[in-house]
Amino acid sequence: MIAGIGIDVVHVRRLERWKDRPGLLERYFHPEELEASLERGSGAALSLAARFAAKEAFGKALGTGLAGITLKDIKVVNRHNGKPEIEVSGSAQRAFERSGAARIHVSLTHESDNAIAIVVLET
Repeated sequence: MIAGIGIDVVHVRRLERWKDRPGLLERYFHPEELEASLERGSGAALSLAARFAAKEAFGKALGTGLAGITLKDIKVVNRHNGKPEIEVSGSAQRAFERSGAARIHVSLTHESDNAIAIVVLET
């Protein structure tokens, strides 16, 4: 059964600007997530924008937003086949447990100016 659905769009230029501000990316992204995205070279901003959209979509799927959640506690990873998944820890794990959901589904897409993510929480 679906417990929540969230969707978000992020303008890629926003993340391009963030890359130039020391410490800002580290504030919002898990170190492993940040490293994997920055390894994409010219595609780093696209990757980061999609991941940030997933974090926002996760909050919307919870129905509570991201209040009280440390964004680094929401990590978007790609499996060996490229499939994105969300891993939660700390404050995000506690919010997920309170939601009553058991599984997180995520889909990401991006094209030049925008990145979009949808998150579905399932019981």
